Amino acid sequence: MAKSLQRFSSQALALRSSLLAASRPFSASADADALVEIKPGEVGMVSGIPDDHLRRRVVIYSPARTATQQGSGKLGKWKINFLSTQKWENPLMGWTSTGDPYANVGDAGLGFDSEEAARSFAERHGWQYAVKKPQTPLLKPKAYADNFKWKGPPQN
Repeated sequence: MAKSLQRFSSQALALRSSLLAASRPFSASADADALVEIKPGEVGMVSGIPDDHLRRRVVIYSPARTATQQGSGKLGKWKINFLSTQKWENPLMGWTSTGDPYANVGDAGLGFDSEEAARSFAERHGWQYAVKKPQTPLLKPKAYADNFKWKGPPQN
């Protein structure tokens, strides 16, 4: 009984590995536990997103520091924003309204540690993207004493 059970389990394991190898394209390793290769745009197709939202245009950018907080906590972070054209002004309150369900998603949820991670995420979902490079301002070294320095007579 034990020999037949052992033979059956070894045959089942061989059959399983041959079926897995034939049914899924694996990445470079031939290991049965390897990840499935994902082609660009394929994630969006299988996720159940409507077709009109699959070919989105997005902007990848690194947000600037806020005017009141000049710390370095958010430097180097990247975000994705969706370009939305379905906007109108609400006639009653004057608010800007939109029919786009992704209009406010980028501000809250799609943050990345690097530009490459944001690019690969957009490519996996099949979105067209444009990258806005961060602008670093040229800061002049200043001293507090410069506020009280004599700059000559006032000019009228």
